[in-house]
Amino acid sequence: YGFINTCLKSLVVEKYGEETWEKLRLQAGVQDSFLTFEVYKDEITMQLVDKACKVLGIPADIVLREFGKYFFEFCKRSGYDHMLRTLGGNLYEFIENLDALHSYLSLSYQANLGFVCFFPQEMNAPSFRVEKNEDGSMHLHYYSDRRGLCHIVPGIIGAAALDFFNIEISMKIVNQTNEEEEERTGKKEHIVFLVTQNPLFPCKERNEFSSSSQLLDSEKQIENQLNKEDLEKAKNANGDRGNSVCPVKKSHWKTLRGIITLGKGKLLRGFDPVYPKSLWIDTKTFCNGLPFHMVFDKELKVKQAGVSIQKIVPGLQTMGICLDQYFRIIHPEVPFTISSIQKFINSQFVFQTRREMMPESWKERPMLELRGQMMWMESLQCMLYLCSPLLRSLHELEERQMHIADIAPHDVTRDLILLNQQRLAEMELSNQLERKKEELRILSKHLEEEKKKTEALLYAMLPQHVANQLKEGKQVEAGEFKECTILFSDVVTFTNICAQCEPIQIVLMLNSMYLRFDRLTTVHDVYKVETIGDAYMVVGGVPVPVPTHAERVANFALGMIMAARGVQNPVSGNPIQIRVGIHTGPVLAGVVGEKMPRYCLFGDTVNIASRMESHGVPSKIHLSSSAYQCLKYKNFEITERGEIEVKGKGKMHTYFLIRNKSATDNEIMGRP
Repeated sequence: YGFINTCLKSLVVEKYGEETWEKLRLQAGVQDSFLTFEVYKDEITMQLVDKACKVLGIPADIVLREFGKYFFEFCKRSGYDHMLRTLGGNLYEFIENLDALHSYLSLSYQANLGFVCFFPQEMNAPSFRVEKNEDGSMHLHYYSDRRGLCHIVPGIIGAAALDFFNIEISMKIVNQTNEEEEERTGKKEHIVFLVTQNPLFPCKERNEFSSSSQLLDSEKQIENQLNKEDLEKAKNANGDRGNSVCPVKKSHWKTLRGIITLGKGKLLRGFDPVYPKSLWIDTKTFCNGLPFHMVFDKELKVKQAGVSIQKIVPGLQTMGICLDQYFRIIHPEVPFTISSIQKFINSQFVFQTRREMMPESWKERPMLELRGQMMWMESLQCMLYLCSPLLRSLHELEERQMHIADIAPHDVTRDLILLNQQRLAEMELSNQLERKKEELRILSKHLEEEKKKTEALLYAMLPQHVANQLKEGKQVEAGEFKECTILFSDVVTFTNICAQCEPIQIVLMLNSMYLRFDRLTTVHDVYKVETIGDAYMVVGGVPVPVPTHAERVANFALGMIMAARGVQNPVSGNPIQIRVGIHTGPVLAGVVGEKMPRYCLFGDTVNIASRMESHGVPSKIHLSSSAYQCLKYKNFEITERGEIEVKGKGKMHTYFLIRNKSATDNEIMGRP
């Protein structure tokens, strides 16, 4: 489920940052987010784990162990805290009831979602079997359909032991079988862990700390009233429970509460049960009252069965038939033998009817599954299977053409079906909301990308601060710039080229040239004002005033001359030639128009810069005297042209810019 992948994402983001997650998921080729109840392929999670090891440079066992610890906390934050705490009073009971938790979650998720199964798709969750050792340690047997994930178990179990029972544990693999286990049980992996523990506080100190600070006056009075004999008896009776492999933290008050007398000397805990001399229930009532139960011996021969299971599987009415002829064990995946069942006696067992042995009316229906517990009756040398139909919803009930009335009134399966029906509806609604949320997130992301593209286009047409003012609906006031440097350029014999070429050839030539020039505007940080035909206009010091405006434009001009050599004349096949003119002076700048607003420059400086270009020489950079004054001490090589007649301006003293003495061609062109 997406819950697992979401947890993995949360771990990476929380500990290593968003950038690491983005890098990891791109390498794994997976999406950015996952729906909680959506089923995803195992390969997705396996890819994420594999890439996490490579990106983070951490061995797989450490990654999985850390994930196990984090997954425990993630489950608690996700609302499973209460459920996990009630599994058992100590670590042994906690582990012993993990399979029961899997069974419960399968009702909610309609699949076997396991607390530590890691990949909870429609496959069986792992099974756990725990054995106590005389020295206080435990052997934990872990059976799984998925190889290589056993290192998650120490992470989760260790975190649960520390959080719930205040003990530190160490887990070491002492045995590992794969091929034999797969052949024997269908499980691909069987790992045996040795679990040893060290309480953070000795039990005596913990009890003294608890009692010294928390005892109330009323508790002391009750303690004084208890006679010594009852107190001693209660302590002895509770001894076995307190000596379990992972003892519970108990306050003094809890001890007292456990030995309060009830009735005539009977204790709430530590009492000896009283059994009747004979069973006061007849066979018919028992089979009707427990309609789904079966009793079978060591040879799996059926000795007794409830009425409802007889109705569904008529073969059970023939006493002495072998149970494995009519049922297979779905969970835990063990051979159908008494010895195997006894090993997993504390697990919930799921049976499924065999299709070939069912009545004709059941041939097209889904097979019935039963879930319940096994109880070994030593005196009779028989096994009692107390079970109920494993049904998750009314739909599954209808598919098997069963009714609520087929289930005993005292059986909570009735309530579970109805409650889970509501739960499934809520989950479906939650899924829909998650999908919509994800769709909105993707749309928002696409919208943000399109917004960036639009802004980039707008900023290419107008200065950024001007564009921002227009977006906000503000009026952009014209601004006066006391000194800036303006450049004009055009293509030599452009009119003749146009007369001899197809229009598409002209477009391709200009586009090739302007792409080179546009890149240079970024290299030298000058502002491109506009292009008209073959004319290209830039300015330095506008819209942001800078003292180096003349040097920037001069370097840009040198780059233009070099870049033009890479553009071919479509008529002659030779490189094109351009004229460049530069002038420095004051201008007025502002936005003109509303439908297609343009940032324009006004003033005599614009006219003179245009005249420098039109009176220039091919492949030369023509400077006015004011531009020369700004550049003469800036390490540029400049030659004097002398006085020329400029249309509308009379005689002007002009110059040619040759090169930058302190910059290489690569620096001018912005090449590494």
